[in-house]
Amino acid sequence: MRCTSAATESPHNEQVAPARPNILWLVAEDMSPYLACYGDSTAKTPHLDRLAQEGIVYTNVYSVSGVCAPSRSAIATGSYPTSIGTLHMRTGGNAEFLPEGVIPYSAVLPPEVKMHSEYLRQAGYYCTNNAKEDYQFTAPLTAWDESSKNAHWRNRPKGKPFFAIFNFEVCHESGMWRNAEHPLLVHPDSVPVWPYYPDTPAVRDEIARMYSNVMEMDQQVGEILQQLEEDGLMDSTIIVFYADHGGPLPRQKRELYDTGLKVPMIIRYPQQQEAGSSDDQLISFVDLAPTLLSMAGVPPPAYLHGQAFAGKYRASSPRKYVYAARDRLDDEYDMVRAVRDQRFKYFRNYQPEKPYIMDIDYRLQMKLMQWLNTYQLEGQLDEQQALWFRKSKPTEELYDLNNDPYELNNLALDPQYKDKLEELRKVHKQWQQQYGDQGFIPEPELLQMMWPNLEQPTTEEPSFHENNQQISIHCDTEGASIAYQIKNEQGEEVFDHWQVYSTPLSLQQGQTLVAIAERIGYKRSREVKWDDPTASQK
Repeated sequence: MRCTSAATESPHNEQVAPARPNILWLVAEDMSPYLACYGDSTAKTPHLDRLAQEGIVYTNVYSVSGVCAPSRSAIATGSYPTSIGTLHMRTGGNAEFLPEGVIPYSAVLPPEVKMHSEYLRQAGYYCTNNAKEDYQFTAPLTAWDESSKNAHWRNRPKGKPFFAIFNFEVCHESGMWRNAEHPLLVHPDSVPVWPYYPDTPAVRDEIARMYSNVMEMDQQVGEILQQLEEDGLMDSTIIVFYADHGGPLPRQKRELYDTGLKVPMIIRYPQQQEAGSSDDQLISFVDLAPTLLSMAGVPPPAYLHGQAFAGKYRASSPRKYVYAARDRLDDEYDMVRAVRDQRFKYFRNYQPEKPYIMDIDYRLQMKLMQWLNTYQLEGQLDEQQALWFRKSKPTEELYDLNNDPYELNNLALDPQYKDKLEELRKVHKQWQQQYGDQGFIPEPELLQMMWPNLEQPTTEEPSFHENNQQISIHCDTEGASIAYQIKNEQGEEVFDHWQVYSTPLSLQQGQTLVAIAERIGYKRSREVKWDDPTASQK
């Protein structure tokens, strides 16, 4: 992703740090911690190396899923996908690849759940996303000042603090075949071959492609950092780099092994606070939203499932466990849950009769998956490499990540680990009881609960009330947010984007007010004007 914003030249240079920090998220797709700051120097990543030298490296950060859409749902809402109905990959997918009884849908979230950026917009931040969303629901008008390939902090009103996201797609799984004509930047002889793969030239070529994509991503990160420096914003901005889940390769993406869940995260604070340090606390993706708000000085709402690991509202103690889930992928179902502490991981396979490998057509476009299937059929895989090809699973699995980082030796039946097995089994059940687990609801039934008769519900129209020249806006739909726009006598918009309504408004002579109400998962209401005679006056 090369930033091609219309505002590629800095409109103003800001040397003075604002009272509230700017926050920049740099988000790689499909990437495990394959960086020098994590002990892997295969790919040359000078820009991320610099961030690590000037910031804090977080060594225990985990997605809630091995794929992007549920993960991005958790990031955007601070809530577990299994709790809010965003667990299946992907709800808005191509109907051709969805199972019987399921149509593409925008998940209807609990009424209290909002996107992280809406809270920051209410707090006065200019919020942009460039450009991937994929939240399992349509982002409401209240989410972003701009979400597009041109979205950039440079488009904001002068002096306004910003929250900006840039997504880097080059290291996505699809880059394994779409970038096949790009020259390799890493020699196949120099790459590691993990024990779950056979060491062959074909496998090495594919791993080299993955590392080469990481190097391209690093260059794109460098472009954004250069723009931040050009604007004099490096020391007034908190920079957060992370990936949306683990690596793109087979037995990485879609899996609940650490290869599918564990991600890099580097945070550079203004003035390079704690530069060159590391932090090994357990962090879940549901912690990102409350931490974002905490960094901006905004109190995280009580309903969030995560906790802030930094900022003004940092939790008093780090978390003890992280949780993850796998459910439908394309048209295949396999309900698996996992819980991890600092050393051990527990799996609960709710459909043990199913094989480990889900039959995903999309992944078969990757040569490495094709090669692995061939090696399996020809009997060329050793005992460890063949584990992933088993046709059924035990009900429970337990792994010691310190001694078995690739999760190859199941300890669930070893009496020496009986107490740890029981501990994590209990923690898993407590998590389900506390937050709920909609994986037990058949998806067609879950869809009917959200969209009765497979029809998307519609948000009620907003209504207005005037008192002492102050106009308040209300919507009868529980959980709806309201976006508004003020127009002048010529009908021109006063603001560049829809604003988030939170407090009563005043209008100047000749101005009109328009509003749209929207609950996440519902259709938006129609646009209603304050002087519209059909608008309900309350």
